[in-house]
Amino acid sequence: MPTGGGKSLCYQLPALLMEGLVIVVSPLIALMEDQVRQARQMGISAGYLNSAQSVQDYARTIREIRKGTLKLLYLAPERLQKPETTNLIENAMVSLVAIDEAHCVSQWGHNFRPDYLQLGMFKERFPDIPLIALTATANDLTRNEILEKLNISGAKTFITGFDRPNIYYQIQQKKDPRQQLAGFLRNRHGQSGIVYCLSRKKTDQTADWLGSQGYDALPYHAGMEAEDRQVNQRRFLEEEGIIIVATIAFGMGIDKPDVRFVAHLDLPKSIEAYYQETGRAGRDGEPADAWMTYGLQDVLLLRRMVLQNQDEQQIRIEQHKLNSMLAFCELTECRRKILLKYFGEESVDHCGHCDNCVVPKPTFDGTVVVQKLLSTIFRTGQRFGVKYIIDVLLGKEDERISRFGHDRLSVYGLGKEMNVNEWRSVIRQTVVRGLVEVDVGGYGGLKLLPSCRALLRGEESIDLNKDMTQTPAKVPGRVAIENLDYDEVLFEGLKRLRTTIASENKLAPYMVFHDSTLKEMAAFKPADKKALLTVNGVGEVKLQRFGDRFLEVLTGGDLDNKS
Repeated sequence: MPTGGGKSLCYQLPALLMEGLVIVVSPLIALMEDQVRQARQMGISAGYLNSAQSVQDYARTIREIRKGTLKLLYLAPERLQKPETTNLIENAMVSLVAIDEAHCVSQWGHNFRPDYLQLGMFKERFPDIPLIALTATANDLTRNEILEKLNISGAKTFITGFDRPNIYYQIQQKKDPRQQLAGFLRNRHGQSGIVYCLSRKKTDQTADWLGSQGYDALPYHAGMEAEDRQVNQRRFLEEEGIIIVATIAFGMGIDKPDVRFVAHLDLPKSIEAYYQETGRAGRDGEPADAWMTYGLQDVLLLRRMVLQNQDEQQIRIEQHKLNSMLAFCELTECRRKILLKYFGEESVDHCGHCDNCVVPKPTFDGTVVVQKLLSTIFRTGQRFGVKYIIDVLLGKEDERISRFGHDRLSVYGLGKEMNVNEWRSVIRQTVVRGLVEVDVGGYGGLKLLPSCRALLRGEESIDLNKDMTQTPAKVPGRVAIENLDYDEVLFEGLKRLRTTIASENKLAPYMVFHDSTLKEMAAFKPADKKALLTVNGVGEVKLQRFGDRFLEVLTGGDLDNKS
């Protein structure tokens, strides 16, 4: 199911409809705590067992399980394997076990967790308890491995689709990333968003810089104190207009519906990671943006990280994933089509809602340019890095070039028709297309690959992308999911009331009502509880808790929310 598509309903509904207890295996404490809060808001008796809770809370949850009053229990995979937990399961009436974020069980998954591999033992120990596995990011290889590792090879697989039509995908070549990010954020003050960085240092620096630009930005990474991380995550979930700047340590299962953008300042490791991270935007169905800038240095850094792995099979898997991600970045076709195809889903050739569809990339015949590059790499001995090769092509006067005698080569100064950034783009594209490789395990020297021979001989031609770094201020073709004609003044009054109620109950505003629910209220203006109950997002529990106060605003009694 796509991110935000409602996977939690697959175990919440059984918890309500079936006798006994539903157990949900969840990978992160923060995630299970957030989901328990939301379940309780909907009137579901839910709890969790984890190392962060107090002795009193732990004991109370155990009592509720033994009494049979708890309907939904969240556990980490490690806790499910503990003897005291299996004893608890044996003595409780467990109707279902759900493995959430199930891609963690697969080496092909983008967030492989070794502790998930032990979950296969559960089906051996409790063969009669139904087990389901849920994920948003599993291609064929990952799905097959999930079935195998969880010992449910005969299970049925249900795929509802991966498309998130409200997300606009755009990717730029990295030149001045901060200024590029500033351009992207120019009209987004007051919006909630996530900015992903590859390193902790860059995360802190970017958060500070965004703060200096007038944005309410907070860092989040594994190097911070746990309490500081928790405070920043809670602020992001509960307040409006917060930008969280994070490493990949942040985000799995984050269910904040009104995230309007996800920006990547560095290249993700895989298409699965990219899909999962960008999928945190626009879960309310409203228009959202997935923006990314990347460059050659990102490629080199990630390849170096891949080679640090001790497992040869894992190296091959991660190299394949990184190559697929790079190909996705460089393509000139519809991004949505290729993204969905990666997960085995066919779609239209032209979505009209990504940068390649809205502003097609210009290309040029790069055959001669690439031949110059390949010849320079070959004639200088295939041992020099990007900067040195470009200096030779530009005919730069340099002591090292003179010392090696490369200023006497026929390729010296042969590339003066292009500037440094243009040559960097050419090198990046030849690396991505498998014509040139970088010795990331050594000193970063460029080497020719066998696939470049036909091009060098003039037997093949190659088209290259022209770099485009300008983000249009307004993206043409942007289509909202809903075009309700609602009263904007009334909508703002409802939002103020929501903020007040959320603060009183120590909830995130969206846990009271989503923006889409408030817009529908402001459009149809229900005047009584019966009419209010027909609005999407208003159920019996929330009607009883909040209905009277929202009706007061809807009927004009407290538009300014002064009470």
